[in-house]
Amino acid sequence: MSADTPLDIAVVVVTYRSAETIADCLQRLRAAGGVVEIRVVDNGSDDGTLDLVQRIALQDARLRFIANPDNPGFAVACNQGARDSEAPWLAFVNPDGLVEPDTFLRLHAHATEAGRKGADSVLLGADLVDEQGVRDGAARRRDPDFAAMLRNPAARRLDIPADPAAPLQVVPAISGAVMFMPRALFERIGGFDEGYRLHAEDLDLCRRAREAGALVAVANDVPVVHVRGVSSRSRPWFVEWHKHRGLARYFLRFEAPHRSRRLCLLVLATIWARFPLAALRAWRLR
Repeated sequence: MSADTPLDIAVVVVTYRSAETIADCLQRLRAAGGVVEIRVVDNGSDDGTLDLVQRIALQDARLRFIANPDNPGFAVACNQGARDSEAPWLAFVNPDGLVEPDTFLRLHAHATEAGRKGADSVLLGADLVDEQGVRDGAARRRDPDFAAMLRNPAARRLDIPADPAAPLQVVPAISGAVMFMPRALFERIGGFDEGYRLHAEDLDLCRRAREAGALVAVANDVPVVHVRGVSSRSRPWFVEWHKHRGLARYFLRFEAPHRSRRLCLLVLATIWARFPLAALRAWRLR
């Protein structure tokens, strides 16, 4: 990665029942510096999302969309969008992520500086905030330690506090709501693991990026508004099912090989025992 790498960015947005925010999201992406391709991959929306995307695509040749007839999952759709683009930089942005005109320029500047300091490659996130400016804890996360969670429920919290003294804060994992990386890194690690349907695929990608020698970090000086849960609210049971399924897959992939059979069974039983309670809570909060 060098300073003269072209700042040509392909942005991939995966939509599902995202009519509430997609127009604003795309308007901001179209105004963002460095964006040469926008790929919207829709996972079977039935709320008018695709109609909005089609109308906007007629106004901007950079925007193309893929309409999946069903919902194959977030990871599958991200990989579809990446394959349908060519730019040397990739950004994945949720349909409820609202970037600024200089968001990607500043992320690229951080990536370039990290390269000068010896980073082989980078996977960067932004400082996610809600509409009131409150930081999203999911922007900076540690790896899940499922054995520790059994001993201490407080270990379930993966959030890492923002470091006000670090414009670029190195962390184990960032949120999939905004991800910025060289295409070469994405392809080298094989993209998103399509075995995940919803949730934990970002934790998985970050872990594999680190194992491949990449720097994973959050740009604390690059805020992006994230209007959380717009599509998730419509299907709380479905979302919670796949969230817990994703956690089980992550555990089996990264931690189970180093644990006893008894501990593995206990962890998996605990994950699935929490599912009905979490789903009921999400349903009530709708």
